[in-house]
Amino acid sequence: MTTTVIDHIGLLITNDSALGEGPLGQRRNASVVIEDDRVVSVGDAGQIADKRIDAEGACVLPGFVDSHTHLVFAGDRSEEFTARMSGQPYDGGGIRVTTEATRSTSTAELDRLVRLRLAEAHRAGTTTIEIKSGYGLNVEDEARSLDIARRHTSETTFLGAHLVPSEYVGNEDDYVDLVCGDMLAASAPYAKWIDAFCESGAFDAEQSRAVLEAGAAVGLTGRLHGNQLGPGPGVQLAVECGCASVDHCTYLTDADINALADSNTVATFLPAADFSTKQPYADARRVLDAGVTVALASNCNPGSSYTTSISFCIAIAVRDMGMTIDEAIQAVTLGGAAALRRDDIGRLTPGSAGHAVILDAPSHHHLAYRPGVPLIRDTIGPLGH
Repeated sequence: MTTTVIDHIGLLITNDSALGEGPLGQRRNASVVIEDDRVVSVGDAGQIADKRIDAEGACVLPGFVDSHTHLVFAGDRSEEFTARMSGQPYDGGGIRVTTEATRSTSTAELDRLVRLRLAEAHRAGTTTIEIKSGYGLNVEDEARSLDIARRHTSETTFLGAHLVPSEYVGNEDDYVDLVCGDMLAASAPYAKWIDAFCESGAFDAEQSRAVLEAGAAVGLTGRLHGNQLGPGPGVQLAVECGCASVDHCTYLTDADINALADSNTVATFLPAADFSTKQPYADARRVLDAGVTVALASNCNPGSSYTTSISFCIAIAVRDMGMTIDEAIQAVTLGGAAALRRDDIGRLTPGSAGHAVILDAPSHHHLAYRPGVPLIRDTIGPLGH
């Protein structure tokens, strides 16, 4: 087996306080040895391996974990974004526009588009990614979307309950029955997770519960979109159903935060969506101070957050959500791993995945200090595991 050492690391973020200073486990003048995609040792600079990558004194941190994306889609909604910047509110209805485009696009072309987006995310430091369906909204195209996603990541989510498609408007309960029945049966072989958009104008609490329970019955663990456009039942439902995460969390009551604090459900913030939709940013400070596990993710999708840049999300979280840079780094590494219920990623410790980001900067602070600057010098490790 070939070993690789990332050497001459000026500042290493391990995310293990036993390996370095503070919660981030920071070490200076360090090196990391990787064998067969696994970290085998963390130590001082100068460790020996078959291959050497010289960090040249830069900061190295775990690869980013993007636990919420919608990458399987076709079409363009830039005009919708432009209209929103001029004052048109976001209501989620543009999902149907993407559904029409996705249904009419070949499998080969959809796969090509996904590969392009994944390559972009990898260049930006992401090494683990979740991909949802949700732009097929019929039996064939939901299963097809998940089949495409599964080619690229094990973290796939069935989101047939994204929005009621045009042909079922007025017959919403019939659509929920389809999602819980034939659509789930066709999609489950390609999925690890199940999700629903629990929001006014999409699916109510009863409908979302039915979807989550149907998924659980066939072995899919729940995730949930909740509390994006206003206060609602999403957070409480996610906690009741034992979901791995509830995502958006823009509008949270004290009761919501208390419920999260008493649960294993991760609060995943999607600040690029709030940026794109002109929604208020979530108050992460309240949530963190309550002891809730927090993640940050890109929510890459064509309508409300067309970005794969986790660095952008970090900058927003520090600037506008009350997070420290250290908390934001943990949210895009350990937090994302927790949202996917993984303990092998989001850290650089012996036995963990050998996924790392080398910055073109001396410390992780620069990810917020220099927003918009491409500071990812190199991404170590494949994307999609």
